[in-house]
Amino acid sequence: MSIDLSNVKNFQDAPVTVMGLGRYKKGSGIGAAKWLMRHGAQLVITDLKDEEELRESVSEIMHWYSEYRTQFTDRDIYQPVFVLGKHDADNFTNVDLVVQNPGVARESEFVVLAKEHGVPIESDISLFFRYCPFPIFSITGTRGKSTSTALLGEMLKHKHPKTVVAGNITRSPLEDLDWLLEETQPVPIVLELSSWLLESIEGLGIGPQVAILTNAYKDHLDRYPSFEAYVAAKELIFQEQKPEQMAILNADQEIMHEIASRIPSKHIYWFSAKSLPEGVNGVYRDGDNLVRRIDGAVTNYAHVHDIKLEGEHNIMNALCASLAAHLAGVLDEDIHASLKTFAGLPGRQEILGEVEGVLFVNDTTGTSPEGVMAALKRFGKGGNIVLICGGSSKGLSFTEMGKMIGEQCKYVVVFEGDAANDIEQSIGDGAPSVRAKSMEQAVRVAYENAKLGDVILLSPGTSSFGIFKNEFDRGDQFKAAFEKLGGKGSA
Repeated sequence: MSIDLSNVKNFQDAPVTVMGLGRYKKGSGIGAAKWLMRHGAQLVITDLKDEEELRESVSEIMHWYSEYRTQFTDRDIYQPVFVLGKHDADNFTNVDLVVQNPGVARESEFVVLAKEHGVPIESDISLFFRYCPFPIFSITGTRGKSTSTALLGEMLKHKHPKTVVAGNITRSPLEDLDWLLEETQPVPIVLELSSWLLESIEGLGIGPQVAILTNAYKDHLDRYPSFEAYVAAKELIFQEQKPEQMAILNADQEIMHEIASRIPSKHIYWFSAKSLPEGVNGVYRDGDNLVRRIDGAVTNYAHVHDIKLEGEHNIMNALCASLAAHLAGVLDEDIHASLKTFAGLPGRQEILGEVEGVLFVNDTTGTSPEGVMAALKRFGKGGNIVLICGGSSKGLSFTEMGKMIGEQCKYVVVFEGDAANDIEQSIGDGAPSVRAKSMEQAVRVAYENAKLGDVILLSPGTSSFGIFKNEFDRGDQFKAAFEKLGGKGSA
């Protein structure tokens, strides 16, 4: 049994399993379940988390089930069946389709079982790629992909106010697919794609119109057997492209030039914090100027001092987003306007404000050692930081991070989790550290060890699993603890 995916109408009455519901209200699992339910699929929703953990997500699905029953009287809308706290083999062999949440590893025995029984595996992203009628801009990378995605989205909104920004940025693009199918003029779509989401478009034969790789650092080595395997997953962003589609890469990383040699696209562009070699198309920094050179034509299109986002890494994000926007036909004056006004995303080196002269910074999305080091570089003045870090290990080395903590931190609070020992070992005698079992405890201890002029920085360098629902829950709890201390926003 399998479904003919050539037409959305074929989902009506089809038995489909959604594997992994998740806890983001607009995320991949819930977004896929809502869309499939709306189109008349008979759904089984299965997740290893139990009913208690997924109560909010189940309520959300049931709310939409009632809504759709009222809204779509022209079709059968089926009540979904929930199998929680376990997976049943039957739900992977006796169905027409399995839709896999990106949090589920492709090596899962149930994913393998479905494949063995000839059941096709899709994700919310692969379904979107199949049916989306308009060009897609896709962004991946270890660092900077969310900021670059959101910034490019802001730039493209000047061209089309309905621009869609979705993907790994906690919104499933299936939330927008149905209205997009009714649009007569092209609407720009920007998708942030994690390596896990990219795996789901492998072999699809449909690639993004513009594919961007911001950078590649060691990350997610809990999910991938090696750095090479992780990079291969990132490379999938280019592999499904046609030769006439466009690719954008980071010229300042050696590995990118090797990747470029394997890309099917005939239109490769580069971005760099330095200059680009003669004849190479792309954008680069020249002192205070942001410069674009395409086919010999050189344009100074903005200045570094125009960029509202702070930090060296954000100059790279600004360069890659502005290059993609230019290729999409956005005017330089609109690119310039977005650079001057875009203030960044919550949870990315987000300055919350002060309590009694102590600055609080929420960098909950700093989930790799490189992320922590970027935040320490920006806020550190040689011993003024109280760092809150730690959580669930991704199999990464904390050696360099530990050295930098020794230089920039006066005190470290480490969350209980399987990364704690490695982090403490990497810090050594560099700074005193203590463990915490909750955000409230972590912030209280951090504040007790801070004085006027210090910075309390939440930058975990790890996954959030364990104490928190996800990285945004972790950031929200940090913000709540800051407000409880009497903190007021800085903006």
